[in-house]
Amino acid sequence: MPCGVVITRLEHVNMLSRNVEYLASRDAKIMGSRNGHAALFLWYTLNRKGYSGFRKDVQKCLRNAHYLKDRLVEVGIGAMLNDLSSTVVFERPHDEDFVRKWQLACQGNIAHVVVMPSVTITKLDDFVEELVQNRALWFREGKSQPRCIASDVGINNCFCALHR
Repeated sequence: MPCGVVITRLEHVNMLSRNVEYLASRDAKIMGSRNGHAALFLWYTLNRKGYSGFRKDVQKCLRNAHYLKDRLVEVGIGAMLNDLSSTVVFERPHDEDFVRKWQLACQGNIAHVVVMPSVTITKLDDFVEELVQNRALWFREGKSQPRCIASDVGINNCFCALHR
């Protein structure tokens, strides 16, 4: 369930709040949003996990993001991961069915995966193995080549024919 929190000083809340006639009260929520369930779930999760629980989740995400980036590079797929990020950027797959199956976010020649706490090493291995198998078909007999992603992730992270 998507949910976010904005923490600010009361003086700023007061600047943004306004009277809402049909509510007969002041509204200080962003754009009048009212999903109370999302806020309750977020509050519950924050209280249940606590600081150390979130810290463990973040460490796992960062560790698994590094694992995915290293696995992609190991099999010859251009990839990049910024410091303190769980978003791995890599060459866009050539098959839109593959993109849809793995729900990849793509733009131009790149795709990215945001490694979340629910993503396991097994899932990452399955993804990389399937990507490698599909690439063998896509690049068979030189019909296609890996996409150039140098302008998006830098020459050092691009494994296209020009930058190998």
